[in-house]
Amino acid sequence: MIHDKNEPLRGEVPVPEHIGHNIQMIAALFAKAEHRVGRHQLAIERMTDAFGRPVTVYLLALAIAAWILANLLAPRFGMRGVDPPPFPWLQDATCIAALLVTVGILTTQNRFAKLAQQRAHLDLQVNLISEEKIAKLIALVEELRRDLPSVKNRKDSLADAMTEAVDVHAVADKLEAIQVSE
Repeated sequence: MIHDKNEPLRGEVPVPEHIGHNIQMIAALFAKAEHRVGRHQLAIERMTDAFGRPVTVYLLALAIAAWILANLLAPRFGMRGVDPPPFPWLQDATCIAALLVTVGILTTQNRFAKLAQQRAHLDLQVNLISEEKIAKLIALVEELRRDLPSVKNRKDSLADAMTEAVDVHAVADKLEAIQVSE
C-alpha cells in the first residue's frame, strides 16, 4: 500500500494544509541548500561527523595504547620497536591528525555559519514584511473602529503608534548603543 504524503500516518496528528505547505517549503529550502554542496565539502562533513562520535575517542585511545604497548614490549621479545619512547612517530601522526580534524571542523563550521547567516537574513526579511502587514492591519482596524457608529470613538495612542512601521535603522542604532554602553 502506497502512503499519500498528504495523509497523516496512523497515530500522527493531522497538520492543517497551510502549515504542511510551509513545512514543505522549508524542506525544499534545506534540500536546495544541500544540493549545492560539493563532493569535497560533503566528504569533509562526513569525516567530521565520524570523528565527532564517542566511538572514535575509544578507538583512538585503543590504537594509541596498542601502539605504545607494542613499542614498549617489543624489546622484551627480542624485537626492535618501530617507534621507541618518546614515540616521535606517534607524536607526528597525532599532530597531523589533529591538524586535519581541526581544518575539517573549521570547514564544516564555515558552511554552517553561512547557512545560519542566510537563514537569519531570511528571518529578518520575513519579520519585516510581517511587521508591515501587522501595522497595516492595525491601521485598518482603527479606521474601521472610527467609522462604526455603534463603537464609541476614543483616542488610543498605543494603537496609533502601532500603525507606524518600525524604523529598522533606528532600532539597530538603539541596540548598538546599548551594546556599546555595556
